[in-house]
Amino acid sequence: MISTANIERIETRLVDLPTIRPHKLSVATMHGQTLMLVKVFCSDGVVGIGEGATIAGMAYGPDSPESMKLAVDAYLAPAAIGRDATRIQGLMAHLGKLVKVNHFAKSALETALLDAQGKRLGVPVSELLGGRRRDRLPVAWTLASGDTARDIAEARAMLEARRHNIFKLKIGAKSIKDDIAHVAAIKRELGDAAAVRVDVNMAWSETQAARAIPALADAGCELVEQPVASAAAMARLTRRFPAALMADEILQGPESAFEIAKNDGADVFAIKIEQSGGLFAAQRVAHIADAAGIELYGGTMLEGAFSTVASAHLFSSFANLQWGTELFGPLLMTEEILTKPLDYSDFELTVPNGPGLGIELDETVVKRFTRDGLMKSTR
Repeated sequence: MISTANIERIETRLVDLPTIRPHKLSVATMHGQTLMLVKVFCSDGVVGIGEGATIAGMAYGPDSPESMKLAVDAYLAPAAIGRDATRIQGLMAHLGKLVKVNHFAKSALETALLDAQGKRLGVPVSELLGGRRRDRLPVAWTLASGDTARDIAEARAMLEARRHNIFKLKIGAKSIKDDIAHVAAIKRELGDAAAVRVDVNMAWSETQAARAIPALADAGCELVEQPVASAAAMARLTRRFPAALMADEILQGPESAFEIAKNDGADVFAIKIEQSGGLFAAQRVAHIADAAGIELYGGTMLEGAFSTVASAHLFSSFANLQWGTELFGPLLMTEEILTKPLDYSDFELTVPNGPGLGIELDETVVKRFTRDGLMKSTR
């Protein structure tokens, strides 16, 4: 017999964490990361934790940690209080009728519900998603200082520590000529010891991308992420070049995944739980990709530990994960918010095996970095 439990209270807070270095993208430069943490308190005493995070505030997209918190506090939490916490997909479908889009806030709440249900049943979240196929995941590291020599030194340090041997370079803020020279220099220095990929974050026009991608492929770049903003332009560029093209920003859940697949609009999908609208929606995106012969990559919004681990549980269940993952977010932050750090070793991340997400929040650290006056509890 499956026990039920109702949602009694939902608590949110904003946690501002410094990063180990500036993180330079074509759209902005990050000097820290803000996490929106959600706690769901249930009538059986179980507490689940979820997280929302975005990249550089609202420079990346329409969501921000502040807007996520508002969506949970004012709309999602009041509608969820008193409802059955064990019927997660039914509850999220109900909330989806009341609150449109707001994918990041919904993902945070769904993660907390899954964490609670896993704890309730004594199983990892991966088992609630069909069961894991792998216990460890390859993890890429993003080189985003904007300085070639510094990026090379950083990559060499990662290789020597056996932490990462796949590197993604953030480009698009400089001229195409300078970007190509930057990528070529790094690949030349690293040689066969590491794979090199790039993320343009939609900075190029279609004609710029058509000029740049062949040169990047010649330099040894194996994957180009979201070079243009237009889905139509992505479709025209896909399969024209030796380097694979990956959809990211245009991939906003199952409906967009279907349209991209129908139009042969990408070689690879960057699966992100927040951008998809939660773990179940991201799972549907992966199924669409598999059916269409599109390969998979486990993406990140540079999240903290909770969304990173939630993503890891999901990615561990995928039948195919041809391009590994980018779940390095916690390593970019100076502060450890878990009582036991995640295991990053031998170029991979170990997926926690305990109940729920399998991790525990360090309340002392989080309290120190919680934004004053912005911790809210909804009953």
